[in-house]
Amino acid sequence: MVREYGLRDLAAHADRARQEFKLLEALHAAGLPVPQPHHFEAGVLVTGFRDGQPEFSPAHQDEYVRQMAAFLVRLHALPSAHFPSLRPLAWPGPPSQKPDESLSESRIRDALERFEPPLGPLPVVLHGDVWPGNLLWSGGSLNAVIDWEDAALGDPLADVGNARLELLFFLGPEAMHAFTNRYAVLSGADMATLPYWDLRAALRPCGRLGGWGLEQGVERQIRQRHLEFVGHALTQLHLP
Repeated sequence: MVREYGLRDLAAHADRARQEFKLLEALHAAGLPVPQPHHFEAGVLVTGFRDGQPEFSPAHQDEYVRQMAAFLVRLHALPSAHFPSLRPLAWPGPPSQKPDESLSESRIRDALERFEPPLGPLPVVLHGDVWPGNLLWSGGSLNAVIDWEDAALGDPLADVGNARLELLFFLGPEAMHAFTNRYAVLSGADMATLPYWDLRAALRPCGRLGGWGLEQGVERQIRQRHLEFVGHALTQLHLP
């Protein structure tokens, strides 16, 4: 498989191909289900092919979220010192001139600004964009996790919050809660700061959701679920 990075990606990080090559090399050596890297050059990454396809209506949802949670636990348990080229997780950028109030952007940003970034565990390796479209399944097994360009070092709950929101969007609240509970059990993580990371995840679609090319009914459902997700996180933080 040949991946060519876009101009915007390269403008933000010109060394992106080399970083993703080194990351995949280490993850593959650790036995994680990722494409094996073979070659890189400026703006281009070549990896092996991994069979499978995304599942947005899994036949066995409990098994789906169990394997998804187990993968993240394995990833987050890797020694971060083995990944010196990864950058720290970036903080949210400033709002645009016109915040996306259809997704409560100002409300989310105000809540995040009122809290100091929570002191979590030592930084771990983060995928950075865990959602059903980046999980390839074959024969009921998670065969590959792809698209590592957003990988970083940070609090493991950053990945959990993003995965929760994406599962809510595409599989529904039952899958989201089952995933959260399974991750908590498998990892033994302190989940107290999860509402903060939920809000960080909820900020990501702001100003972008309209460009996802979704059917009208699907986009309407996602907007409603996003509203409920944000409202629950604010309640957990005792904010209006």
